Amino acid sequence: MRKFNLLTPLLVASLSFSVLSHQQHQGGIKASANETTLAPFDIIHAKITTKGNVATFHMAVSGQAGKHKPTVSGKLAGSEVFSYVWPTAIDSYEVGFERNAGILALAVTAHPDFDDTPLFDENGDGNTSNDGNIWHSHWVVLTPNEQCGKDALGVVDIPKGNKPRLPKTWPGLPILLDSPGWSPTFNDDVVEVQIPFENIGIVEDTAFDGVTAGLRVNQSVHAPLLCVVNVMDIASGNLSLPGKVNK
Repeated sequence: MRKFNLLTPLLVASLSFSVLSHQQHQGGIKASANETTLAPFDIIHAKITTKGNVATFHMAVSGQAGKHKPTVSGKLAGSEVFSYVWPTAIDSYEVGFERNAGILALAVTAHPDFDDTPLFDENGDGNTSNDGNIWHSHWVVLTPNEQCGKDALGVVDIPKGNKPRLPKTWPGLPILLDSPGWSPTFNDDVVEVQIPFENIGIVEDTAFDGVTAGLRVNQSVHAPLLCVVNVMDIASGNLSLPGKVNK
């Protein structure tokens, strides 16, 4: 009679997980782990895939994704934002902004000192204005801004009195930022966002990259309102957007 080995189920489960993990990290942009980068923001893989009219934005890190969030400061001025970002070559017009307004990026962010998703109650407590510390998604438009620092990027400001084209879910802040309500999911080392598109072709034709970064609200809470102040990691190493969708 064949003896049953108690280790067999564990071995099969381990191998299955290993194969699934390997398949999950195929394609896209791959990067080596870096011991000098905080593991939850140390990118080892970034990709965008599509199925039907849904695009999945995927990023894997060398640690537990989403583990770290900014420390509460108790005020908006100078407060921090942590983010997982997919810069793309998609025209900003395609998600509701003016044409060619800057680099359109999908961002998954957390920031305990303010809420910029006024249409959604992420923590389910009946209050839509206290959810900033829960990971959520945005479209943001970025451009180089010397006021943010040498070679630094900032979210594009809306000058006072200007009325540019804006998405219906724009949260009312004077910057090119949208809060569409697509909920990110975290699973160990992976963060993903699934987004439906009326025209999935605009995604399938784009180039992309992966970035983890810290942003900061200006001390004067004025232009520039939100700057990228700490780039933790870039999947390509140089923000060259080498990623190809579904490849």
